[in-house]
Amino acid sequence: MKFARMVFSIAGIWGVAILTPLFFMYDRVGRQYPPALTHPEFYYGFVGVALVWQIAFFVIATDPTRFRPIMIPAVLEKFSYVVAIAILYSQGRLSLPQFVIGNGDLVLGILFVAAFVKTSGPALRRS
Repeated sequence: MKFARMVFSIAGIWGVAILTPLFFMYDRVGRQYPPALTHPEFYYGFVGVALVWQIAFFVIATDPTRFRPIMIPAVLEKFSYVVAIAILYSQGRLSLPQFVIGNGDLVLGILFVAAFVKTSGPALRRS
């Protein structure tokens, strides 16, 4: 339980730290990684939904046993991003630094799976 609390707390803190600045970097992202962004609703929508997931991670961290079922979509959230960046990188549509940074989600996804497994105890199996 302590492991799961730590993993999800760290994931939430890391995610908030990484995602929040993106709300103020729309134009910069378009200049740094051309072509320019043309659909702000998709950009801000992605950042907003991703930020909401960080709140979910904090909720899971408060009581990992109670919120264990939410760990499954949390794992899927991490791995769906990892699959997307792997495909984009293999197509030459993503730079190596972007790919490497994005693989932090791979590590978190693996830790989420470990937390999910570690929170399954005899008490959960009986109910």
